[in-house]
Amino acid sequence: MGVKRPWNIVNMPIYSLATYSKDSVNMNVCTYVNAVSMKPKLFMVAIDYTTKTYEQLEDSDYAVLQILHDDHQSLIKLLGKSSGHKVDKEQKLRDQDLLTEWHGYSVLDGACGYLLLKKQNRMNIGGDHELFYFHVEKSSTKSESGVLMFQKLIDEGVIL
Repeated sequence: MGVKRPWNIVNMPIYSLATYSKDSVNMNVCTYVNAVSMKPKLFMVAIDYTTKTYEQLEDSDYAVLQILHDDHQSLIKLLGKSSGHKVDKEQKLRDQDLLTEWHGYSVLDGACGYLLLKKQNRMNIGGDHELFYFHVEKSSTKSESGVLMFQKLIDEGVIL
């Protein structure tokens, strides 16, 4: 394999952002995620303009950021490489009994952690993603081990 581009050198957790519309949930894969403030606790998530996630954030102030576990690696194709406009991700996850409830929100069962986010602000940065800033309303760590990492997806040929 050749030399990586600078933005692919880092090894960061893989997240899924669950967004909600009426009684349905959609989930994606996020790697452009970062804590940007301690007090108050704020997170920044970059969202592709063409996604159902972006569309649902237009209509909802809340989302759940999920820290994926190694066991979720098999979901990367569904969550990150298929469009919620074309695939009913919620139904596919329900069919596999992979959803659970957390504070009244449908989330992936077995995630390492969950953060209930309230949309605070957003910024059009002129690229293919928009930056959304969220206040962390609630959070829960389920496991500090087994976090699915960016490098593992590269090593196993899932991405890049």
